[in-house]
Amino acid sequence: MTHPRGPRPQVLLKASHEADLLLVGARRNPGHLGLQPGRVAHAVLHHSAYAVAVVPEQV
Repeated sequence: MTHPRGPRPQVLLKASHEADLLLVGARRNPGHLGLQPGRVAHAVLHHSAYAVAVVPEQV
């Protein structure tokens, strides 16, 4: 098995072409309300043509 190389958002978006749903994580910051997606989750949310679910990390 080979691991894809390249920028993480591009690798995830390319791999998601055969998926029904793409899951990405987000962190919770105690000083802010809601979730704060990181760079990868943010890019995937804005560039995916498919369904994306953002899952918070466990606290």
